[in-house]
Amino acid sequence: MQQRMNGTRVLVTGAGGFIGSHLVEALVRAGASVTAMIRYSSSSSYGNLEFADPEIRRQVRVVAGTVDDSDFVFSVVQHADVVLHLAALIAIPYSYAAPRSYVRTNVEGTLNVLEAARRCGVRRVVHTSTSEVYGTALRVPIDEDHPLQGQSPYSASKIGADKIAESYYRSFGANVVTLRPFNTYGPRQSARAFIPTVISQALTLPEIRLGSLSPERDLTFVEDTVAGFLAAATADSVEGETINLGVGTTQSIGAVTRRILELMGVDKPIVTDAERIRPEKSEVMKLISDNRKAARLLGWRPMVGLDAGLQKTIDFVRAHPDVYRPGVYAL
Repeated sequence: MQQRMNGTRVLVTGAGGFIGSHLVEALVRAGASVTAMIRYSSSSSYGNLEFADPEIRRQVRVVAGTVDDSDFVFSVVQHADVVLHLAALIAIPYSYAAPRSYVRTNVEGTLNVLEAARRCGVRRVVHTSTSEVYGTALRVPIDEDHPLQGQSPYSASKIGADKIAESYYRSFGANVVTLRPFNTYGPRQSARAFIPTVISQALTLPEIRLGSLSPERDLTFVEDTVAGFLAAATADSVEGETINLGVGTTQSIGAVTRRILELMGVDKPIVTDAERIRPEKSEVMKLISDNRKAARLLGWRPMVGLDAGLQKTIDFVRAHPDVYRPGVYAL
């Protein structure tokens, strides 16, 4: 991997996000020349890149803008050999409140990245999808040919983005690979996800407040997801492919919550908060990946077990309590 990435000019969109910030660090360690595109903010914050190793951060060119600005996207893509496209609006509850913004960022933003890459002759685009595009499983494990079901405005926008990526491969021969991570978790993840929510509440509140406890998720530690992106950026003969990244086992939200409390040595009641429950037809009840394609095409297999990953996440939340507001439901 080091040899194949050494000197490669890589643009990471969404580099200030949870997965993106870890990916930037891994790329620098692999010898890539990295441009990190973060969302513009007047606060001048680098987002989760603030938590990156300072020595690594000094080696990264950081640019601020938005993927829904096609001129800006072109200006940064033209200097890249490879684009890893992670920029997106991802919070499902907020997609109920502002669905148009999800289409603008997730669909139009992806179009802008792909069109700029086509015009600039980029070697490869790795497009980030999500397991949410499958909706509630019609069969398990979920392979890449499973029907797509838009059960939230967020998932619908990602389906649209995936189809734009597919069309650029079929219409223009674009070298684009689509990755579908299944519920990535780990250090730096926001309280919009249930694992850091549980941990931060367990540290400060008398009870754990969650939505439905019965949905089942395939939980992949962020280091494993990042390894999948690096493999997709360098693998041969994967253009046009869609590839799942998941562990291939499932845990209910309730079971994971109880395991977190055990690891933390905390005994607190788990309470259902009606505000956090998704609309009935929008909730995805079971996600479990078929990851055989990733093993076959990328040589990828998850390496970090659930307990080890949860402990690393607990350690991060303990060390950075100021990042979380446990008493507030984050959309």
